[in-house]
Amino acid sequence: MTPSRVPWEPHFTVGHATIDEQHRQLLAQCDRLADLCATDGGNSSADAEFTAAFERTMGMAREHFAVEEALLVAAAYPDLEDYRCEVEEYEFLAAEIATTENFDKIELQRFLALWWLGHILGAAKQQSPYLKD
Repeated sequence: MTPSRVPWEPHFTVGHATIDEQHRQLLAQCDRLADLCATDGGNSSADAEFTAAFERTMGMAREHFAVEEALLVAAAYPDLEDYRCEVEEYEFLAAEIATTENFDKIELQRFLALWWLGHILGAAKQQSPYLKD
């Protein structure tokens, strides 16, 4: 199994500079995790570096969700409850299931890359009318 890489595409934009930049950075962080999977030699320093990058991704996600929700609230986004459920589901999965204790690095990296791709595509489709600068 190989890591998943998701290059930024123009159709990923929601039209809000802050959200688009956060989305770009989250995909770049998924690529960083992919790089760490590729260089993994089974040593403890590689494991520690991957764990640190994974935790950074989780911190970036929390920050992103806080900013995104505040903007959606301000824009009177009609599907705010669905958005909050999506965030809650991600937070549960990332904290309880998709962890470095339960899955190997490539599985975690692929989960994050695919989850963020889905989130970004959904935001581009559903949130864009409410978040455009």
